[in-house]
Amino acid sequence: MRVAIAQLNLTVGDIAANERRILEAYRRGVDAAADIVVCPELALTGYPPRDLLLRPAFIRANREALERLAVATGSTGLLVGFVEENPVRPGRPVFNSVALLQDGRIVAIRQKTLLPTYDVFDEDRYFEPATRNVPVEFNGRRIGITICEDVWNDADLWPERRYRPDPAGELAAAGAEVLFNLSASPWHLGKERTRHSLLNRLAKRTGRPVVYCNLVGGNDELVFDGQSVVFDGAGRLLGQAEAFEEDFRVLDVSMTGGQTPRVYATEELVHRALVLGTRDYLHKCGFRSAVLGLSGGIDSALVACLAASALGTENVRGISLPSQYSSQGSLDDARSLAEALGIRYDVVPIQPPFESVKGQMRDVFAGRAEDVAEENIQARLRGVILMAMSNKFGSLLLTTGNKSELAVGYCTLYGDMCGGLAVISDVPKTLVYRLSRWINDDAIRRGVTPPIPEATLTKAPSAELRPNQTDQDSLPSYDILDAILEMYVVDQKSPAEIRAAGFAEADVTRVVKLIDGSEYKRRQAAPGLKVTTKAFGVGRRIPVAQRWREV
Repeated sequence: MRVAIAQLNLTVGDIAANERRILEAYRRGVDAAADIVVCPELALTGYPPRDLLLRPAFIRANREALERLAVATGSTGLLVGFVEENPVRPGRPVFNSVALLQDGRIVAIRQKTLLPTYDVFDEDRYFEPATRNVPVEFNGRRIGITICEDVWNDADLWPERRYRPDPAGELAAAGAEVLFNLSASPWHLGKERTRHSLLNRLAKRTGRPVVYCNLVGGNDELVFDGQSVVFDGAGRLLGQAEAFEEDFRVLDVSMTGGQTPRVYATEELVHRALVLGTRDYLHKCGFRSAVLGLSGGIDSALVACLAASALGTENVRGISLPSQYSSQGSLDDARSLAEALGIRYDVVPIQPPFESVKGQMRDVFAGRAEDVAEENIQARLRGVILMAMSNKFGSLLLTTGNKSELAVGYCTLYGDMCGGLAVISDVPKTLVYRLSRWINDDAIRRGVTPPIPEATLTKAPSAELRPNQTDQDSLPSYDILDAILEMYVVDQKSPAEIRAAGFAEADVTRVVKLIDGSEYKRRQAAPGLKVTTKAFGVGRRIPVAQRWREV
């Protein structure tokens, strides 16, 4: 059986465009003499459609597109994900489904059995689960059709299983000769290794070839990496699609595998994810250009590099917003970065409006020393100017705060948090440095000038809102902060467990208190791109008005 994997980048809600892309891929598969073309989960609607699933017109439009695709098929089969109306009540209104199209008709439909409802997933809110899935007859062979989570239930792989059924194993036991999985599996650090191990084990334990087609592209905060794979019945790799790129692969599942999976450096994967996520967020929201503040610091340097790679240097504008506290070194570093990247660079000093605002507030603030209020006035003036640039030129403002800062509230509402996309809000500060050095090293490998000045990489990080300020005036070292952040937020360890791991009680108490007390800021932050196993955003739902504190 010759299988064509169509690893597509699709847009949520753009059913007409998604239909065209699927049809183009199908015709390409026909030209390649494929027996069947496989598309990702919910390919017609895009993933995740969320509350669009509550709109009857949306469901009808996707069904009509499916029927048009069916009419366009010939002897080559097409597996395509779509939303199927559930006619039975009580029950949820729709199914997450896959249709097998062939010879001008819908040959078979299968529904998703296991509905993820954890972290960023909320499928049980919308979908009715399948209660039965049996193999489908296709060209004289029996195939098993599963959808994403349906294969994520290996009893020997997980210490605690979420579900009782094992849809893929049950299909193999019922006589399926090849197992297909249509997926929209978002990426985070290490996800590709877990997925590879899972699918390899599935092929081995069932003795069946496994064809896995994953979505690629960014949709809101989620970034899908593709990396579709095909394993033979012994768990040997037959082929692997590209990471974070559209791809089209034709493979014969009757062949014997033996390829070595491609392994990427962590920094390269994160870089690819952030570039793709930034590009798709802007383009799918109707933007073509971006603006950001350039402070001369490491965070804005990294975001500028990512934006230039995502959008093209001609579509990125960096703004320096110096105050009387800005060092000459930082100003020089910002300019050097902009020149090395080839992006437009403007300087708009904030000292005149800052002095004006302080003058306006002099009587009201009489008798009080300058403190965080004056620091935040500077940050908010920068936000005003950057938003003005965004409005005037129709560019999306990118915020430059990292995960460490967002975690502990080391950021200013309506100041440096202003913007439409928080590109690195799920990148801890220590990873910011690793990514930045990787970018410079990659530039050297390609024979071009490293864009990030060495001084930016080596100087003490500072918000430069008061004389001689550094981040570590207010925070523990980032090595310690990030380690505590990982244990508390990602691993959900208690403060006692973190202390038992060797961290000083004062550091643990301080960081945990800052994290717990900053939820109100995060609730108002721009959406960010998820690259770790637990990001701040839709996958972490902590109340703002709450008083639980664990010691």
